[in-house]
Amino acid sequence: VSSTAATTSPLASVKKKPESEQDLIVASLQQDSFFLTLLSFLGFGLLLAFTPCVFPMIPILSGIIVGHGENITHRKAFFLSLSFVLASAITYTVFGVLAALFGSNLQAIFQAPWVIYLFSAIFIALSLSMFGFYNLELPKSLQTRLQNTSNKHRDGSFISAAVMGVLSSLIVGPCVAAPLAAALMYIGQTGDVILGGSALFVMGFGMGVPLLIIGASAGSLLPKAGHWLNASKIVFGVIMLAVAVWMLERIIAPELTMLFWAMLCIIPAIYLRVLDPLPEIDSGWHKFWKGAGVILLAYGVLILIGLSAGNTNPLLPLKGLASGSTNPQQEAPIEFKRVASLAELDQKLKAASAQGKWVMLDFYADWCISCKEMEAYTLNNPDVKQALSSFVLLQADVTENNDQDKALLKAFDLIGPPAILFFNLNQQEQSSARVIGYQEAEAFLQHLSQL
Repeated sequence: VSSTAATTSPLASVKKKPESEQDLIVASLQQDSFFLTLLSFLGFGLLLAFTPCVFPMIPILSGIIVGHGENITHRKAFFLSLSFVLASAITYTVFGVLAALFGSNLQAIFQAPWVIYLFSAIFIALSLSMFGFYNLELPKSLQTRLQNTSNKHRDGSFISAAVMGVLSSLIVGPCVAAPLAAALMYIGQTGDVILGGSALFVMGFGMGVPLLIIGASAGSLLPKAGHWLNASKIVFGVIMLAVAVWMLERIIAPELTMLFWAMLCIIPAIYLRVLDPLPEIDSGWHKFWKGAGVILLAYGVLILIGLSAGNTNPLLPLKGLASGSTNPQQEAPIEFKRVASLAELDQKLKAASAQGKWVMLDFYADWCISCKEMEAYTLNNPDVKQALSSFVLLQADVTENNDQDKALLKAFDLIGPPAILFFNLNQQEQSSARVIGYQEAEAFLQHLSQL
C-alpha cells in the first residue's frame, strides 16, 4: 500500500470484488435460482439460531408453554411454538424490507431505554406469575375485543404467543449478521422485495426451527400436574428473571448488572436450602437439586468477588485475578477514539493518514449484544490487541440512533451494528475487508493478517 496520503474523501465509492462475506451472499442472490437461494437462507437461519441474539427466545417460548400448566398438550405446544416463530419471522421480514427500502434500522427504535425497561418489567411480571403470586391475564377490555378469535386469552394462548414472537424479534434480538446485511443490501440495490423478503422470511423461520423442536418437546416432556409442574414453573420463573437482567444490561451500569447476576444465583440457591444439611435418607432428585444449588451459590459468590475486584463480565468474574500478578497493558481494555459525525470521521482519517497508519472503525451500540460479545471476547483478546496496535482505533457509538448516527450508517450502507470497517493510507474504506456481525478472535486475527 502506498504511503502517500490522498485527499480522497473516505465516503468515495471504491471499486471492489465481491470478496467479503456479505458481498458473496449478495452475488449468490443475484445469480442463484430462487429455491436454491431460499434453501441457503434457511441454512443461514439455522446457523444463527444459537447466537446470543436468538438464544434468549428459548426460555421466553418455554415459559409461555409452561405458563399454560396442566392443560398443555403435545399438539397445542407445537402450534403455540409455530405461532411464536411465524410471528417472529414475519416481523423480521417486514421490518427488514422497510429498513432496506428506507435505509434505517427500524428495530433500533425499540432499543430506547424506556422500551427496554418496559419489556424487562413484563418479564419480571411473568416470572412472578410463575412463582404463583398471581395469575397473569390480559385486561378484560382486550379480552372482549379478542373474544371472536380465541376462547381464552391467557399467557399461553396462540395470540399471546404471536405477540411475544413479534416483541421478541423487535426487542430481544435486533442483531446484524452477514446474511441479514446481504439480504438488505440486495433489496436496497435492486428493489426486489419478493426475493429479498422471501430470503428474510426463510432465514427468520430457520432461526426459529430449534424453537419449534424445543417448544413441541416441552409439551410432551413437562409434567402435567403436581409437585414437578410447580417446580418447573419456578425454574422457568428464574429463567424469566435472567432474561430481564440480560435485557437490562444493555442500558444499566455493568457493576449493577454484575450485582443482579450474583443475586440471581445466590437467592435461588438459598431457596434450594443449599445451606441446610441433607437428611440421612433423601431422594436422588433432592440431592441433584442440592448440588445445583451449591453450584449456583458458588458462582454467585465468584461474581461478587469479581465485582469487588472491578470486573464487569459475569462470564469471566475472576479475569485477571487467577494469575496473581498481571501485565497491566495486556489486561487493560482496548481503547477507541469516538467519532460522532461524518465530519469528525473525516478529520480523524486525515490525521491517521498523516501518521502513516491504517484505521479501524467499529460501529457499536449499547443495545447490541453481538457488539458487546465482540468487544469482550475478540477485540480484548491479547493477540488481537497486539495485532491492532499499529491501527488508529475509532468507534462510532450509534446507541442513540440520532440523525448523526443514521448519517454515519447510511454513508457506508450499513443497517446497524455490529460492523467493523478498515481504511487504508489513502483514507479509502476497504469494502471487501468489512466484518459484519460477531467474529471469533482466531478468525479475526486471520482476517487482519490478510489486510
